[in-house]
Amino acid sequence: MIRSMTAFSRQDAQEAWGTLTCELRTVNHRYLEPAFRLPDALRELENRFREMMRGSLKRGKVDIALRLQLTESSRERFDINQELAAALNEAANQINRILDNPAHINALDIMRWPGVMESPEQDLGPVKTAALDLFERTLKDLLLAREREGQRLKPLFDERLDAMGRLVAEVRALMPELLAQQERHLRERFEKARVELDPDRISQEMVMLAQKSDVAEELDRLDAHIREVTDTLAGDDAIGRRLDFLMQELNREANTLSSKSIDARVTRAAVDLKVLIEQMREQVQNIE
Repeated sequence: MIRSMTAFSRQDAQEAWGTLTCELRTVNHRYLEPAFRLPDALRELENRFREMMRGSLKRGKVDIALRLQLTESSRERFDINQELAAALNEAANQINRILDNPAHINALDIMRWPGVMESPEQDLGPVKTAALDLFERTLKDLLLAREREGQRLKPLFDERLDAMGRLVAEVRALMPELLAQQERHLRERFEKARVELDPDRISQEMVMLAQKSDVAEELDRLDAHIREVTDTLAGDDAIGRRLDFLMQELNREANTLSSKSIDARVTRAAVDLKVLIEQMREQVQNIE
């Protein structure tokens, strides 16, 4: 199955304690490279998120953004240790009575004293559970988006593979005619040079010419690679790297076909093949 590496998903979760928003954005990359932006309260979930991604994604640069908005009642609050604050105030007053030029003590001075302001421990368990569920839901939606985008590429590949198959068949059908034409040209050159037509010499020349212009192996390999690309596109695993390798092999055979060309029609077919391969290669760069 074709899965694109370009996709986006956003999901929200709203509970009594507040709202969570998760956004996942992926673009093409050689490896799986996640980048997290998490609230401090949920930073410890990063490793769990990584494990969940590795089970679903193979390649791509992934930007993960998680935003937490707590309700007023759920936000962090402070309790005042009134006994400690009163004791500090009394101690300050006693010291002021001793000093010739006492400094006034204000509320902020007392608040900064350790233990005066107490923050009750907040239970973030429900928030963390909701964050894990939300991330899983967003990840599933992202996978569906990557599959939908990948399926849009399927007709592009099918059209170009069909066109390549036709070009290979046309060149294969041309070769007997082209070799016969080369033999006629060779005989004509001998006759113009008034060289006695030695059958053995002509046979040797024809063998050498056939070896130089024989593209049967290249055509066979092109056909084999086209079939392999077709089969790979139907697979369920990540196929991007394999397709990239096959594009290189197809291009190599097309180049060899061009270098062995003995006719403008073969050269034109080789150029058309390379154009089609390049069009597919550009799309392959975005496939997982």
